[in-house]
Amino acid sequence: MGCGSCSSGGCGSSSKLGTVPAGCNNNGSCMTSGCNKLDVYDWLSDMDLPSNYKPFNIVEVRFKGSRKDFYVNKDNIYLEMGEMVAVEPSTGGYDIGHVSLTGELVRLQLKKNNVNPDSVAKKIYRKANEADVAKFNAAKDLEWETMHRARKLALDLGLSMKISDVDYQGDKTKATFYYTADGRVDFRELIKRMAEAFRIRIEMRQIGMRQEASRLGGIGSCGRELCCSTWLTDFKTVSTSAARYQNLSLNTLKLAGQCGKLKCCLNYELDSYMDALKDIPNDVDRIETLSGVAYLQKTDIFKKTMWFSYPGAENWIPLTVAKVKELVAQNKGGVKPEALEYTPQQTETKKPIVFDYENVVGQDSLTRLDDRNKKKKKKKSKPKQSNNRQENNAPASNDNQGKAAPKDKQDPNAAIAEQNNAAKGGEQRKKRRFNNNRNRNKNDQKPNKGNE
Repeated sequence: MGCGSCSSGGCGSSSKLGTVPAGCNNNGSCMTSGCNKLDVYDWLSDMDLPSNYKPFNIVEVRFKGSRKDFYVNKDNIYLEMGEMVAVEPSTGGYDIGHVSLTGELVRLQLKKNNVNPDSVAKKIYRKANEADVAKFNAAKDLEWETMHRARKLALDLGLSMKISDVDYQGDKTKATFYYTADGRVDFRELIKRMAEAFRIRIEMRQIGMRQEASRLGGIGSCGRELCCSTWLTDFKTVSTSAARYQNLSLNTLKLAGQCGKLKCCLNYELDSYMDALKDIPNDVDRIETLSGVAYLQKTDIFKKTMWFSYPGAENWIPLTVAKVKELVAQNKGGVKPEALEYTPQQTETKKPIVFDYENVVGQDSLTRLDDRNKKKKKKKSKPKQSNNRQENNAPASNDNQGKAAPKDKQDPNAAIAEQNNAAKGGEQRKKRRFNNNRNRNKNDQKPNKGNE
């Protein structure tokens, strides 16, 4: 998930040596999420510092996952963001990490994390050399196989736990196993078997579901990388009330993230909804009128509109919050207003679409090919009709002879009038035939005077 020009998978994530980290060669500050996990933009990097300025000697170092720590640069080694360094771990040996931040911004990070600069005791040994990088790569190559073997050992012992990730120390002498479990797990026998199988020091660390998703990463339903794996550092509690305040459907499949818990983004807009809900009454679910009881169906929080409907009615009646408060006050006083009436809201005037380019060939129209096919069908010649029908149906004007108006352009009233005239003409012809037959019968029945 690194930037486009990263052939190694991300800025600073490669193990190649050099003063400038691998990838896009932007010293790990390209801010493309996958390049540096939980990265910090060094906005002081292009500024000229005073001549008598003494650099801050504490450096922030990033390790696998979202783990970061602070180290003292006692030897004043020149470091850039993304470089690999050998640092002092909490136990013996050394660890390999990437420099994530240097300079005065580290002082702000210490203040944000409530860390006293005098309490930082671990130090930076040196820049990583070729031997350190080779051992680091060998350790990282073992993590995948080690995790699967550890899972098999846990299944053989019948332990209800899930080992989600393994993090090897840079010198390949220690491995930290991260696992999730519903309760406490007795893994003493598991540690013995893993120590015999891997011949390293073992540390077990239990994490939550959110921390597991943060370490593994992924793509959320919004199409972006998970917030917990890119920039989110603290996990606040999320409750279903946050979804209720935002009028969201209480569907656990839609509200849950990849960690199985409620999505952290439900809290992002909660404050805006809470401010907007201050003016909307929350104890109004119906309004009594002379025509019946109207029940609340929907509330538009930001438009300050509430929809009511009568039982059995299909249309919803929108009312403003001020009108609803007025009607509720009347109901409390024992007064029932008249029936709620639908007042059409003023529609906003649509602004004409202005393109930044000239639409010459109509490439914005999805139906441009359909219109072209209709024109071709109209140009096709129609079959010739009989002479009698042509004479009867011939139009008055010679200019329009042989041309008929398309159906979609005919006036519907004119079409109805033609149908009525045709029906009347048929009735008149029937009457004429009936009268002619009647007169013939009368003539046949009269006696002939000459023959008498």
